[in-house]
Amino acid sequence: MPSQHLKHSPIPPVPDLIQFLTGYRLCMVSVIPTSAYIHVPFCLHKCGYCDFTVVAGRDDLIDIFLDCLEQELQLQLKSPQSMQTVFIGGGTPTYLPAKSLQRLMQLLKKWMPLTDGGEFSIECNPEGFTTDRMDVLQAAGINRISLGVQAFQSQHLQTLERSHSAETVARVIASLRDRHFSNLSIDLIFGIPGQTLAEWQTTLDQAIELAPRHVSTYGLTYEKGTAFWTRREKQQLRPIAEELEREMYALAMSTLPEHGFQQYELSNFAQPGAASRHNQVYWQGEPYYGIGPGAAGFQNSRRVLNHRSVTTWIKRLQQGLSPIQETEDLDLDLQRREAVMLGLRQIAGIDQRRFQQQFGMTVRDLEPAAYARFLNLGWLMETASHVRLTVEGRFVADSVMSEFL
Repeated sequence: MPSQHLKHSPIPPVPDLIQFLTGYRLCMVSVIPTSAYIHVPFCLHKCGYCDFTVVAGRDDLIDIFLDCLEQELQLQLKSPQSMQTVFIGGGTPTYLPAKSLQRLMQLLKKWMPLTDGGEFSIECNPEGFTTDRMDVLQAAGINRISLGVQAFQSQHLQTLERSHSAETVARVIASLRDRHFSNLSIDLIFGIPGQTLAEWQTTLDQAIELAPRHVSTYGLTYEKGTAFWTRREKQQLRPIAEELEREMYALAMSTLPEHGFQQYELSNFAQPGAASRHNQVYWQGEPYYGIGPGAAGFQNSRRVLNHRSVTTWIKRLQQGLSPIQETEDLDLDLQRREAVMLGLRQIAGIDQRRFQQQFGMTVRDLEPAAYARFLNLGWLMETASHVRLTVEGRFVADSVMSEFL
């Protein structure tokens, strides 16, 4: 890290100087990631709310994609590296035919062998998740399934452009359990146009009845560039009232803990021992590889983003070029601010001592006026060791975090 960053960093009192410099030096140590995100962009259909790198109707690219994925693994890793967490997302990774899925697993086993007790996750959609694909995952050692359920009522599934049914979800989960997949996570969406609070309660109840170990609940967003953004602009979709969306979030935060799902992040609830270890890598600011089109990685204070266009990503790798489109080096100030943003996402909050040791200042020092205001508003709270969002603060998390970015 350039010396000018140290020059412009607030220097603590002399008794804390050694501690500060030690923490600063730790920021400079090169750390090899032991976590990786793999992006598989293929889908049966790109849902209107989806803002991820996705291609539909391009099965002709699957084999080429796998060839290029192997090239990128070799380019980034140089040699095989053991991983503590691997997360395969998309897209719909299980859209790949069983033979292609098996090849993907073989590539990852070669280049990213999992350590004993490691977490190996994959995202799946209920539709098209056939038993031969499940068998491939079982043989490969996948030990965490994230199932994109989103809703159970047919009218809301239709709005979200999802082709499965509640019956399909139940059947898929039964088949997974037959194959001893016990670590199941379910994704749900609230705030769907036309959705009532009673329907959201029913959705939560149905999810709980399926007995997953983890539930993620996301408020529907309208990202610029998506079909839903355009439909909202044309008033073809009408977002629900903000107060109703707030009530839905509150309902999730009260209902799920009653059934043993403790909230550990703004959108995530888990049974004891079932929190996503991979996602915690992101939230704790630890390094990770990003492999595949549109994938992001983070290592040694540098963030990298691959080309989002699948065909551009492919062409560059075929030409022996880097698939990376953007890089950003985080100076010390930005590292501090991102650590606050990521830390406040976690229900446990930010360890104040660790933060000061690493960054040479307290969270309060970063934005004193905003910090004091949020304490007074009851959106932040301090304990002997941590600062965290209050329950009330979780409803305005974006507003709080934006003051520190």
